[in-house]
Amino acid sequence: MKKYSNILLGLLLALLGVSSIQAKGKTEICIMTYNIRLSADDGVNKWSNRSADNLKMLEYYSPDLIGMQEACPDQLADLDANLTDYGRVGVGRDDGKKKGEHCPIFYNKKRFVLIKSGNFALSTTPTVYGVKGWDAAYPRIATWAILKDRKTGRKIAYFNTHLDNEGTVARREGIKLVLEKAKQLAPNLPLLVSGDFNCTDVTGPFDILNAAGLKSIYQLSPVVYGPKWSYHDYGRAKPEELELLDYVFVSKAFDVKRARVIQDKPEGHYLSDHYPVIAQIQY
Repeated sequence: MKKYSNILLGLLLALLGVSSIQAKGKTEICIMTYNIRLSADDGVNKWSNRSADNLKMLEYYSPDLIGMQEACPDQLADLDANLTDYGRVGVGRDDGKKKGEHCPIFYNKKRFVLIKSGNFALSTTPTVYGVKGWDAAYPRIATWAILKDRKTGRKIAYFNTHLDNEGTVARREGIKLVLEKAKQLAPNLPLLVSGDFNCTDVTGPFDILNAAGLKSIYQLSPVVYGPKWSYHDYGRAKPEELELLDYVFVSKAFDVKRARVIQDKPEGHYLSDHYPVIAQIQY
């Protein structure tokens, strides 16, 4: 009997050891999605007034991954010059090079190695830039990256985009295209999709993402902090106009630990007309 007890005890300890290894094997990533607001003449909120505070905010939170929207070439020049720990990928939506708004992905080079990256237009002709897809009001674009985690050696796929503000068909078809490209370019990899979706969680693109096995950080996180909206129009939006437009969706490989809409406001101006959204996730 003692012999069998020792065997059972050994098996139990082995199982506990495996569980401990699996728990320790989880690695945490901090990810942010942020519509930085293009560098328009926004009075007191113009980019030259808010650029330094944006850099301070990004340095303070230090996300491992950042997906931005509406970033223009002059803003990217400031970000590149100061975010020296980060690499960046992405092109302009107007010409597939530098012209127009970007949806860049920034990645912490100390944490990730860039394996491959690319871009495509959200339209029926993904290789042609500067055209409006479906019923969109503007040309739209997506940027993607396959990254290797230096901590684990594992690869992840990250897609970042900005869906149209008016076209309901364009939003649905655009997110379908993102998922199709992810399946082609990064099959079986843990997948992250972030962006300004220009819609709330009761509309079409979310059903499509959920059907594909992805859920938002707000759906999964046991702790959600901050306001229930991210768009505020530099504080001018009326209560009924405040909307949660900025999202991160994750595949089943990820657990979400915490999510937050960052309601930070420097003195004298806002960081953007959207609040950044940040999450701690594990895989």
